[in-house]
Amino acid sequence: MIKKPIKPPSTTPKPKSKKYLLIPMASLLCLSFLSLLLYFSLSSASHHHHTHPSPSPPLIPSQDTTPPQIQQACKATRFPQTCESSLTRSGSVPPDPNSLQIIGSAMGISTQNLETAKEMVQNILDSSSGNPNRSTAARSCLEVLHNSGYRIGLANDALPRGKVKDSRAWLSAALLYQYDCWSGLKYVNDTQMVNKTMSFMDSLIGLTSNALSMLVSYDRYGNDTVSWKPPLTERDGFWEDSGSGQESWSGFGGVVPTDLPADAMVCKSGRGCYSTLQEAVNEAPDNSDGRFVIRIMEGVYEETVRVPLEKRNVVFLGDGMGKTIITGSLNVGITGVTTYTSATVGVLGDGFMASGLTIQNTAGPDAHQAVAFRSDSDHSIIENCEFIGNQDTLYAHSLRQFYKSCTVQGNVDFIFGNSASLFLDCIILVAPRQLKPEKGENNAITAQGRTDPAQSTGFVFQNCLINGTQDYMALYYSKPSVHRNYLGRPWKEYSRTVFMNCNLEVLISPPGWMPWSGDFALKTLYYGEYGNTGAGANTSQRVSWSSKVPGSHVSAYSVKNFIQGEEWISTKS
Repeated sequence: MIKKPIKPPSTTPKPKSKKYLLIPMASLLCLSFLSLLLYFSLSSASHHHHTHPSPSPPLIPSQDTTPPQIQQACKATRFPQTCESSLTRSGSVPPDPNSLQIIGSAMGISTQNLETAKEMVQNILDSSSGNPNRSTAARSCLEVLHNSGYRIGLANDALPRGKVKDSRAWLSAALLYQYDCWSGLKYVNDTQMVNKTMSFMDSLIGLTSNALSMLVSYDRYGNDTVSWKPPLTERDGFWEDSGSGQESWSGFGGVVPTDLPADAMVCKSGRGCYSTLQEAVNEAPDNSDGRFVIRIMEGVYEETVRVPLEKRNVVFLGDGMGKTIITGSLNVGITGVTTYTSATVGVLGDGFMASGLTIQNTAGPDAHQAVAFRSDSDHSIIENCEFIGNQDTLYAHSLRQFYKSCTVQGNVDFIFGNSASLFLDCIILVAPRQLKPEKGENNAITAQGRTDPAQSTGFVFQNCLINGTQDYMALYYSKPSVHRNYLGRPWKEYSRTVFMNCNLEVLISPPGWMPWSGDFALKTLYYGEYGNTGAGANTSQRVSWSSKVPGSHVSAYSVKNFIQGEEWISTKS
């Protein structure tokens, strides 16, 4: 059965510390007043499940009172009236501001309103002791808002240091987490308090979107604000500047060093080692800049593993796919379990690495959403790992991720999320879906979830094999007409997925891509193909809303340009 179009809310633990834009006290008072203005001017939060929240702007100051620098900068946003009003009323923009000061003030306004949103959600939690579903949604919302604040702080710190691509990645994630909160509250929108909070979240999402849009224009056009414009995508004929050529990362040596000395050992016997992986993770130091290497000996480890936000640079080294196996069976059919919390292994700490593992969720093809691996780790590197599940196997939730020489197996939307993830030399396998799979099915391999055109997110597959498991291909060949498989479908409005130089086997249906519902996102998504081979690679019958990537823009999806991998991925074996 296909999952609901909006997934259950994400949850993330509170970061150990948060960084915010430093603003004078008078400006903070103005920002607090602005939060109240936004609160009282918001409209109902009733939205179709596909519709991105859109802010209801407060009273707009006249052109005579809005500084021209703000007017010009706000032309780069999707919600310019809200942009002008929030910046003008905040009191945080200095006289005659430059571009960075305007963007920094916009991030500060988002941070201030984020604090107001937390207070509103806390009120929901305090009043929901008798409603377990609403309590769960409120707790989840509080946690993702903490994570959002952490990422805004990082983005704000990085910008004046010239780390613009990092700032964009972190602010993209901050916006995602705010959307997660909004979509989670939608499930429990049964009181006026929840409805008002969703309305306020609409506005917060708009404010963060505006800051991100201006940041994107700054990255593209610098201080020339006259050239700034609302964010464009490939569907508008725009690609990021990427230079010439396309580097090849295929055939390189390992990117995860496997000869590192172990800081902790995990084994089944528990003699002279930890008996569970979670115990070893708990021993990793908080906020460390050095790697903490956990070697996991051969065996089957049935546990739920979490790597918290403060556990940075954790490395999992197993004895090989099919030898070191981490397994679980949580799924959304269990009370209190969401898609996010169903993950057998869930990682938040940045700089995560893994090699030589199988991670699986054995909930079965009739259990709906059941995640094997979920990552919110920026600069995460996964190599020679296997992920096995059915629906929603791999949740590449947020930030920049690199998968090399991995195998991913599932059926419904089994690679999904709103990260910037690049899959190189991977094997993607469709598995039988229902308990009676001979009936046939429509499978989408990917469901990328970009909600805003300014987010620097998407899925890129390079030099991968797209095929079925042996059991699935036997079913397929028995009656090909009822077993239909597609490269992806748009979970959210600006979904972006590209397949390049991949081998697409015969199971890929000629249309190539499938819609989510009706014409939702068909004019805004970007689904591209380039240089693919195999029986499923013929593009002559592809849907009209998919694209061929122009050869002159192929390098936009390289490891270097799409995830800035040259800065954090080593190719030394």
